[in-house]
Formats: sequence, C-alpha cells, structure tokens
Amino acid sequence: MVPQCGLFQDPFSVVRSLLSLLASATLVVSLSGAARAAELPYDEHANASEQVRQALLAAQAAHKSVLLVFGANWCPDCRVLDSALHAKGATSISDQFVVVKVDVGNFDKNLELAKRYEVPLRKGIPAAALLSGEDRLLYVTKAGELANAHRMGEPAIVDFFTRMIADAAPAGH
Repeated sequence: MVPQCGLFQDPFSVVRSLLSLLASATLVVSLSGAARAAELPYDEHANASEQVRQALLAAQAAHKSVLLVFGANWCPDCRVLDSALHAKGATSISDQFVVVKVDVGNFDKNLELAKRYEVPLRKGIPAAALLSGEDRLLYVTKAGELANAHRMGEPAIVDFFTRMIADAAPAGH
C-alpha cells in the first residue's frame, strides 16, 4: 500500500492544478504587459498613413492643424515630449492641433511619412511636422530641436510649440 497525501490523491488533479496556476500566471503577465503597452506613447502596430489621413479629415472639419510627432517608445526624449504634450500647460496644443504620434521603430518604420513631410530623422527624435488641414507642410523640425526634450523641460517644450504655431501662421493673422 502506497501512502497518500490528502492533496494529491488523484495524480490528474496535480496536473490540473499546475495548469490552472500556469494559466493564471500567464494571464497576469499578459495583463501587466498590456497595461505597460498602454502607457507607451507610440502605437507600434498602428497604420500611421491611415492615422494621418483621418487626422487631416478631422483637422479640416475642426479648422485645426495637424501635428505629426515622430518618435519611438524606446526613446526617453520621445516619452518626455509626450508627457509634456499631456501636461496642463499644453492645453493650447491639443486645442489647436490634431496630434498623430508616428512610430519610427528603430528608424525602420514609417520612413515614407518622414520623407513625405521632409522630417530629417537623422537629426534625432522626437521630431515634428505641422500640417494644415489641407495637407500643406507649415513647419518641420530640421535640426533635432526636440531631440533633447529631457533637458528642455515642460515649459520650454510648450514654448517651442507656441513659437511653432506663431512661425507657421500666415502674416496678418
């Protein structure tokens, strides 16, 4: 006669318990990964061209401009810029622009959009382009102006976009 433990009377119950535990652990890891991904500013699976198309339509309807922000989730300056764009002082930015965040991956994604809007990614990210609702380029960062966003700080970032708006405005407006 083999001694039996009360917990393990049936060998299949052990396997079922282990599988249940494994499934629970996998779900927790999956949910924490999804939560972390939700916090990242750039949607790595988005169709950026379609997002730009939709933003142009929305901008026309709302009489706004489109702000394209090129960057990547691995880029600390890109995350700092995104945080500054969501800060209290940045409300004028969201009031004036339809914002599209374009993921450039490891400088291997959405390069056709960067080229189309004359964004020199080699100068650094984040980079930005300002478009009219009619898809006319109004302003583009040319010299890596935002590539040190972590040193700029939120007020300077908001000031930068305020100047961008002023520089892009037609004379007399």
